[in-house]
Amino acid sequence: MFIGDNMIDTHCHLIKRHYDNLDEVIKKMEKHIIIISGYDEESNEEVIELCNKYDNVFGTIGMHPSEADKTTDKNLDFIENNINHPKIVAIGEIGLDYYWTKETKEKQKEIFVKQIEIAKKYNKAIVVHSRDSINDIYEILKDYDIKIILHCFSSSVEMAKKFIKLGAKLGIGGVVTFDNAKTLKEVVKEINLKHLVLETDSPYLSPSRGKKNEPYNILYIAETIAKIKGIDVSLVIETTTNNAKHQFDLKSKMC
Repeated sequence: MFIGDNMIDTHCHLIKRHYDNLDEVIKKMEKHIIIISGYDEESNEEVIELCNKYDNVFGTIGMHPSEADKTTDKNLDFIENNINHPKIVAIGEIGLDYYWTKETKEKQKEIFVKQIEIAKKYNKAIVVHSRDSINDIYEILKDYDIKIILHCFSSSVEMAKKFIKLGAKLGIGGVVTFDNAKTLKEVVKEINLKHLVLETDSPYLSPSRGKKNEPYNILYIAETIAKIKGIDVSLVIETTTNNAKHQFDLKSKMC
């Protein structure tokens, strides 16, 4: 059972192509907050539908770097036309990915910057995907005064500190529970809790190997962070929840 009120899974992909039991998965979190992240045309539309359907669901909409070559003005217009939906709290999942799609680097940067500009125009946060691209991400974001959430942070303590100076929060997910996640565990140990938020990235990166991830597993991530830092899990929950409320401006949207 969860401890405390309003635990927040700041990043998951609860959409039909991944789940055939969405109502059940969301109901397990009915006393807590889920932020569902869009990443392409279809998922962005579904995020809006889910925000309208469930009281505890908020969303982010954006075009993932893997979609860079397919992103059109229509996609960007959809983001801008829906950015002021009362339950859309950020633009994301956006960013750069040089692991899967390095041949589209320049197009990725172009689409990333266009979405950052929309976020800045409407005073929204951005949720940033980075894979094998952290230096380029930093070089782009250091010129913006914008709220940043680094989804699935996987870089070094030194890089974490550089982003924190920009006001970023680090998204910590199921990877922190893995035995081989030495670098991430070091980040969690060294970085003040006030700079962290919790996420599951469901259905991916489950703390339970071989099982589909879901937002309810956020507790296991909180417990692991508590163990690493030698503090009570309730403090992890309280602090990361407050961090998320601030970064996503949720306080003005929650009853």
